[in-house]
This record gives sequence, C-alpha cells and structure tokens, in this order.
Amino acid sequence: MKYMLMMNAATKGGDYQIANWSQKDIQAHIAFMIEFNKKLTAAGELVSAEGLAWPKQAKLVRAGKDGKPVTDGVFPETKEFLAGYWIVTVDSPERAYQIAAEASAAPGVGGVPLNMPIEVREVMSGPPPQD
Repeated sequence: MKYMLMMNAATKGGDYQIANWSQKDIQAHIAFMIEFNKKLTAAGELVSAEGLAWPKQAKLVRAGKDGKPVTDGVFPETKEFLAGYWIVTVDSPERAYQIAAEASAAPGVGGVPLNMPIEVREVMSGPPPQD
C-alpha cells in the first residue's frame, strides 16, 4: 500500500517559524530529514519525498470561462502550511503511522522535537470498490 505523509508546519504572525531559527538548528533539522530519508530508502519504503517552497510562492489556480488559468493567492493569514511530503510503500497503515510519528519528532529549536502534525492518507491505486 502506498501512503502520502504530509508535513504541516506552523506559522506565527505570518512568519514561517523555521525562518527565525538559528543556522545550527536549521542544519540539525535538515540533517535529520536527510538521514530519515536514507533510512526509508534503505528499508525499501521511500517512493518520493520533497520539501516545498514557502506558501507566499503558492497560487491557487482555476480554469476561467475561457479555459485559461485564473490565479488567486498569496494567503498570508494561513496558520499552517504544507512544508513537504513523503510517499511511502508499506505493508500496513500502522507502519505508515510509525513513519509519520518519527517524522513528526524532527528536531526544532535547541533539538527539541517539533511533534508537528503529519497527515497520513492512502494513495488510491484505482477507483473505490463498488458496494
């Protein structure tokens, strides 16, 4: 089964908290993520993982009446934003939850675990079964 694990990061007063961290704390956080991804790769569980650009670079896009893109955004009032994701392939939802919990505990300021929310959703391999 494939699962998408989405890492949500908090903002504070419109600022991205990590932007206010010391260089040492940022480097420790990134080192954790690199090692975490290596561990998942070695276990054969990592399909894909990416960090995402800041929300101020995001746009919400819809098709206009003429089919051309219509954009909206930026949304500075957001309290949380999608900071990155992993797609993993595992044998059970419980394993996906274990991976998410480990990612959640990535180090923050002073090495204190962030315990950030990680949304876990199964990646559908086809349409839902008919009842």
